[in-house]
Amino acid sequence: MAELIQDKESAQSAATAAAASSGHERRNEPAHSRKFLDVRSEEELLSCIKKETEAGKLPPNVAAGMEELYQNHRNAVIESRNPKADEIVLSNMTVALDRILLDVEDPFVFSPHHKAIREPFDYYMFGQKYIRPLIDFGNSFVGNPYLFKDIEEKLQQGHNVVLISNHQTEADPAIISLLLEKTNPYIAENTIFVAGDRVLADPLCKPFSIGRNLISVYSKKHMLDIPELAETKRNANTRTLKEMALLLRGGSQLIWIAPSGGRDRPDPLTGEWYPAPFDASSVDNMRRLVQHSDVPGHLFPLALLCHDIMPPPSQVEVEIGEKRVIAFNGAGLSVAPEISFDEVAATHKNPEEVREAYSKALFDSVAMQYTVLKTAISGKQGLGASIADVSLSQLW
Repeated sequence: MAELIQDKESAQSAATAAAASSGHERRNEPAHSRKFLDVRSEEELLSCIKKETEAGKLPPNVAAGMEELYQNHRNAVIESRNPKADEIVLSNMTVALDRILLDVEDPFVFSPHHKAIREPFDYYMFGQKYIRPLIDFGNSFVGNPYLFKDIEEKLQQGHNVVLISNHQTEADPAIISLLLEKTNPYIAENTIFVAGDRVLADPLCKPFSIGRNLISVYSKKHMLDIPELAETKRNANTRTLKEMALLLRGGSQLIWIAPSGGRDRPDPLTGEWYPAPFDASSVDNMRRLVQHSDVPGHLFPLALLCHDIMPPPSQVEVEIGEKRVIAFNGAGLSVAPEISFDEVAATHKNPEEVREAYSKALFDSVAMQYTVLKTAISGKQGLGASIADVSLSQLW
């Protein structure tokens, strides 16, 4: 890692090469079938999926996923009791299916550092519009909003900020943005998410990923899914770390990372949700990248609760193409003061102990905030769930 951080010329060269071979950026809309955009009813939409499949334009498994996605999104939005539910569902799903079909016909290739595509089609706003009706804002909360303002000020001063977070759903980036869009629009639109490769490959997920700023990595949980590709994946992760180091040297970067290496999952016995443990080496790698960037940097513990909106499969799956379960529910987001590595290091002598203790301090903060959010949302305590360290607000 030290060699990686110090080798600035190598990092620059690797980033340039990655950019040159990263595939196409969808700046101009390619010609494609736009039949979904002409759909005016549920019957026409389902018929269109069938016709495109019969014409050979949609693989059967993708077509089945599209139909399932429609039904689940429809049921969730109707559950919200929004008087315009049918209109919202049709509007969202015709565009979503159009984007999915486009990517089947002309697959998008992500670069190691992907910047959200905002024109000629605004993929970011597409994702926001799709997820918005799934959030019960009346039962959603943001913890310590003053700290998000502090983070924005640090970014304006040229500092780097890393949000060390738990991870619950594929929709986490959109949910974070929706909870902050009115008070902290800069954070909402400019956060860079460290994302696993699966959200860059799944045809039902790709259109939403295109609308986010991403740094792609291969998760440790899937490193050995195909053993013969493990070394290639490790090399790709090394290139991604170099890209991240280069970004941080420029300053004013806001990066979200889940050092658990994947999404939280419920306890198989109790069904209770809780943040997955952090991997201390992932936390330490991120800290060292920030420390060696020659720019002031800060690590903040961030807690996110939104699993009911789009829960992951009960177990980690090898195959791409998981079932999307969608529901209307509340969501919570909270951030706590940054944790000083030097203060943690002062109480330990062994470097390994310091690394573990720092990771634990960040995790304990996330877990504490998560408990407050859980009490507010699942426990129906609302703003009354606030404690001295977590002040809840509703900012919309």
